Amino acid sequence: MRTLTQRFLLAMTLTLPALSACGGGDAPPATVIGHRGASALRPEHTLAAYQKAIDDGADFIEPDLVITADGVLVARHENEIATTTDVASRPEFAARRTTKTIDGTALTGWFTEDFTLAELKTLRAIERIPQNRPANVAFNGQFPVPTLQEVIDLAQQASRQTGRTIGIYPETKHPTYFQRIGKPLEQPLLDTLARNGYTEANSPVYIQSFEVANLRALRSRTRVRLVQLYGSPTQQPYDFVVANDPRTYGDMATAAGLREVASYAQGVGPVKDLVIPRDASNHLGTPTAFVANAHANHLVVHIYTLRPENPFLPANLRRGNVASPSERGDLLAEIRAYLDAGVDGFFTDDPAVGRAAVAAQKR
Repeated sequence: MRTLTQRFLLAMTLTLPALSACGGGDAPPATVIGHRGASALRPEHTLAAYQKAIDDGADFIEPDLVITADGVLVARHENEIATTTDVASRPEFAARRTTKTIDGTALTGWFTEDFTLAELKTLRAIERIPQNRPANVAFNGQFPVPTLQEVIDLAQQASRQTGRTIGIYPETKHPTYFQRIGKPLEQPLLDTLARNGYTEANSPVYIQSFEVANLRALRSRTRVRLVQLYGSPTQQPYDFVVANDPRTYGDMATAAGLREVASYAQGVGPVKDLVIPRDASNHLGTPTAFVANAHANHLVVHIYTLRPENPFLPANLRRGNVASPSERGDLLAEIRAYLDAGVDGFFTDDPAVGRAAVAAQKR
């Protein structure tokens, strides 16, 4: 007999749209993914940011996952937490400050794997990029670091309340690093997903990673959908660096590279410039063949990251004081350009604008 959670998920997943790259008929509306929640409006990776994203129309909310000393998955942009919590102001944790090498880069600060969940819960979130989002500073000190389970609980509760399917889109951060220190993320993630009924290809979840080896390993251990993330064309997945594999994300973005990705993933998450590069004037240029090649291999394309502030936008879509790091430009126009280029979804820091762009495309 199915558990209550399993029955709930079965009912909700019946409403999930088919993958637009994988069949005929009209394409479903593009998927709006709340990037770390509605992080343009609340400090990222907090339950408040995720709730705001849901309220503003996100289909999925994204927790970046790192792990605590006692093996609990929590949502933080990085395992180094000085820029996203008030840990630097806590004298009781001053001795925890240290230097570690993460994916080949030396970082000094405080790291989640050196804190128990109970200790981490005493910290409070702060805005990571206050120069771009000064209004979010007003929320500093209000919100604790959420666990993956708390994010799932929020998504499921919101699904019941709204009648919409609110999915989760977890990213495994620095998988090679965490494997090397004896705290791999993959099994705790799969265990948490299974406890909540997320085990099938139509479950409202995608697992994403910038690395390749852990996605390949996950493919043999779960039926949930996997997404290969892409950095800039000259960068490499860190597991390729470790393995002395010379391939880059640019190599993985070719038609042949996408065919290989399709052997283990159902989707790709390219940095947006791989779909529409900027021209010499820092305007959106001509779309590449990336989307067509991905769709030819039955891969959905979810680009990142669409942000509202001027510095993140093409020069011709900046508005007001274009030199201001916090003034907003025409994010709606940027999103519509990528929708016109055929993407199946997008990560955005402002899901309300994303939802408006999708609604405008349907008219």
